[in-house]
Amino acid sequence: MWPCGGRRQRRLGGAALLLVLLWLLLRRYYPCLLPVVSEPCENAVLLRFNWSELTPLGLWGRTLGLQTENSQFLLEGMPFRIFGGSMHYFRVPREYWEDRMLKMRACGLNTLTTYVPWNLHEKERGKFDFSKNLDLRAFLSLAAKNGLWVILRPGPYICSEWDLGGLPSWLLQDPEMQLRTTYKGFTEAVDAYFDRLMRVVVPLQYKKGGPIIAVQVENEYGSYAKDPNYMTYVKMALLNRGIVELLMTSDNKNGLSFGLVEGALATVNFQKLEPGLLKYLDTVQKDQPKMVMEYWTGWFDNWGGPHYVFDADEMVNTVASILKTGASINLYMFHGGTNFGFMSGALEADEYKSDVTSYDYDAVLTEAGDYTSKFFKLRQLFSMVIGQPLPLPPMIESKASYGAILLHQYISLWDVLPALLQPIKSEFPVNMENLPLNASVGQPYGYVLYETVIFGGGHLHTRDHVRDRAQVFVNTVYVGELDYNTVELSIPEGQQGFRQLRLLVENRGRVNYGLALNEQRKGLIGDVFLNKTPLRNFKIYSLEMKPSFMKSLQHVSGWSTVPDYFVGPAFFRGRLWIEQQPQDTFLKLQGWEKGVVFVNGQNLGRYWKIGPQETLYLPGPWLRRGGNEIVIFEERTAGRIIQSMDIPYLGRTQYVD
Repeated sequence: MWPCGGRRQRRLGGAALLLVLLWLLLRRYYPCLLPVVSEPCENAVLLRFNWSELTPLGLWGRTLGLQTENSQFLLEGMPFRIFGGSMHYFRVPREYWEDRMLKMRACGLNTLTTYVPWNLHEKERGKFDFSKNLDLRAFLSLAAKNGLWVILRPGPYICSEWDLGGLPSWLLQDPEMQLRTTYKGFTEAVDAYFDRLMRVVVPLQYKKGGPIIAVQVENEYGSYAKDPNYMTYVKMALLNRGIVELLMTSDNKNGLSFGLVEGALATVNFQKLEPGLLKYLDTVQKDQPKMVMEYWTGWFDNWGGPHYVFDADEMVNTVASILKTGASINLYMFHGGTNFGFMSGALEADEYKSDVTSYDYDAVLTEAGDYTSKFFKLRQLFSMVIGQPLPLPPMIESKASYGAILLHQYISLWDVLPALLQPIKSEFPVNMENLPLNASVGQPYGYVLYETVIFGGGHLHTRDHVRDRAQVFVNTVYVGELDYNTVELSIPEGQQGFRQLRLLVENRGRVNYGLALNEQRKGLIGDVFLNKTPLRNFKIYSLEMKPSFMKSLQHVSGWSTVPDYFVGPAFFRGRLWIEQQPQDTFLKLQGWEKGVVFVNGQNLGRYWKIGPQETLYLPGPWLRRGGNEIVIFEERTAGRIIQSMDIPYLGRTQYVD
């Protein structure tokens, strides 16, 4: 008996020794398998698995993923809280992705959330782009490399102050289209898009060794709620294509109960923590962890309004209150970035209001990725909650002031038309989306010029068919503007004979939130009348200003020296010369009225003298040593110079109430 017991003891001792040796080996060579848990914090917080040395061999133990149990999250069976921050790869130059992620980690966050913009990945139906700044696989893999989990928000609708909430405008070619419903024309397009998108996403899920721990089903559908079957359709579209991680929904309080779908965890969005708001989640789902999917750290701006800011102390105090309840949180936005090009959205409540180019959002990091007081206050808070040291914040990238840049040449739009553009001829006005362009998917953004012949003057009336703003010319003489508020103009009588009536119509951005998504066609969406007679026989010029057009513009003849005073519409160009390594800068267009800026072919976005935004962000990676070409399309009054500055001016501020 004793010899047998001795052997058993020796075996147990040997097993214990092997376990100790195995633990030491794991700690030395495979730290990714050892979860890091904070202590002695009141609410234990699983920070992350160490992603720094992940190898295929180190993935064998990752099977459970993010789960919910007894009102808490579990990750690989261990208590976990999500400390997240939103950053959108499509709003940030690729060269800066990692810098922003390192700043997330330094702030104490363990999770990155991002939307996926359908209208960038499938600009033309059936042609998909996941390259360069749209390389979603590279972005998510970089998050993993830098120790961040990912909550993916693939839409198909994303809102996000983005044109049409991320939906491609070619969907609106169908006159019967019902967006965000189970209308066949919509679901067929979503199915084709998800087929391609999920080929990127599925291999990057947690259970397959990737960083994605949760996937959101649609976005704020409770505020739309036009089809009771739609959320189930989106959920099944994800599951049927291989999504196996935890599903979530996201709504504000008023939409919460209308945006639910069985099998997905409901989360809530807000800025001010009203009494009982988090407990309200218990009324729609019992015994589930509480998650604030969007805690709004600031707010977005509209043209003609103020630059909104949200008090840093109030924000941090609210975050602290949320954390005290044991809830998880995602900061929307941690880093906002920029609505480069024509991609900013719009609101339509009492009136149409388009969003500015900057998506600074008064977020935790500035538009250019610099620290704010919010960052350091949040870092201190999360450090206390986590209970262990955080990584040091990366150094700030310096900004450059390159001084005054002379725009020395110009060419009138009227001279560009015959040189570069072939008109579309149509008896009737045609809206942007239905123009026979871009492999028959229409024109998504920019301007359209409608030209017809008239034989006299009189009363011009749009019947509210201009979307969104039209400059009116007789031949090349400016007459006035038409928009939502101004629907009629007096056209002066001229000499006997025919004259050209021209309407230069700008798409200022499609509405991205609310119930009017199906009505977001742009250009002339119906007849325009002169003396109660509808205008007919149009020449229609597309001014989408794509890279190919801007490249051709460089070589067109007719560029002239800019006179002392000139009124557009016209293109202006100049050159910025840089001797050293290029750095971020901000372009101020004082003396210019309204238009778009291109640098080395990159569309920086819109400017408008009504503000609030006064500078456009120009990332250093888009510049080069030596000469940099700047082209400005100015609609009306042009200046002679623009200023390169090392600080932004986002306009007069107003605190969010």
